[in-house]
Amino acid sequence: MKKILSDLGRRNLFKRRAILKAGLGAIAAPLVGANVFAQGAWPNKSIRVIVPFSAGGAADTSARAICAALGEVIGQSVIVENRTGGNAMIAAQAVLQAPADGYTFLWDAANQLTNPVLLKNIAFDYKTSFVPVSLAVRVPQVLAVRENFPAKNLKEFVAYAKANPKKVTCGTPPSGGMGHLAIAMFQQVAGIELIHTPYRGGADALRDLMGGQIDSTLLTLSTAISAVQAGKARILGLTSLERTKSYPDIPTIAEQGYPGFDMDDWFGFFAAKGTPVQAIDGLQAATTKAAQSPAVIKTIDSRGMVLVVNTPAQFSSWLEAQRTSLEKLIRTANISLG
Repeated sequence: MKKILSDLGRRNLFKRRAILKAGLGAIAAPLVGANVFAQGAWPNKSIRVIVPFSAGGAADTSARAICAALGEVIGQSVIVENRTGGNAMIAAQAVLQAPADGYTFLWDAANQLTNPVLLKNIAFDYKTSFVPVSLAVRVPQVLAVRENFPAKNLKEFVAYAKANPKKVTCGTPPSGGMGHLAIAMFQQVAGIELIHTPYRGGADALRDLMGGQIDSTLLTLSTAISAVQAGKARILGLTSLERTKSYPDIPTIAEQGYPGFDMDDWFGFFAAKGTPVQAIDGLQAATTKAAQSPAVIKTIDSRGMVLVVNTPAQFSSWLEAQRTSLEKLIRTANISLG
């Protein structure tokens, strides 16, 4: 398993560098305003971006930061609308039910890949119903423990879990989410068995960690950092292949004996099938420019997230690789929402 992770890690690292070079490398040009888009037919009215997650979380915060900058780039209002529920399917259906005219987009995450495996009787096919526009943000996750947990580092955590099988609790938001998948993967590669406790959101899991109701959590760095700064939790490892520039002192899980471990959460833009190519390419180009906004960079960096802007083709290729690995993990770990 470690050899597989090592090989996967090298491939993912090369792919990530290529994405960054092709995407963020392209935003070195000055931020261009609305006049670039004024000559074409798109956009000539406000754009709606539907977010399947509640206000205040990593998904909403990153979407609002980028969409505010998008509005400046294209010269039209970009309205963020939160549509929660149904494991993100309510938001997806809202986009599919809207006219595919380039004025309604979906800001989505890994449920694009996992819902088809986790849920039954979905009324649409994610893969054929949506067109990837651009990956926008990668969201590193962390394995954190309560402040008084016996293990002081990842090696000690694994040793403790092995000595106490099915006794160490770990909360993730939510069931079937990337935190759940990441801890499932870590149990496989580390050879440990934890008690998984799903939560509605990251704040709920963090509250119980700080209160001592659970031993550990695997959730986004942006959510966990407040508890760490308050001295109520300790981070043992980051799910990214590389350390983040915002918090460079946090070691990755990969560098602590599990090479290739790469289980970040992420968010990106999707359009309904049939959306005009001009609108898809226009949104991608505008996102590339918006990503260099100082306000966007400050918001994303301060929360330990990573800007990654790429092309529809690059995003599609990346999604296919992710789809294969996540589907396999869900089945081998026997993860379900039932």
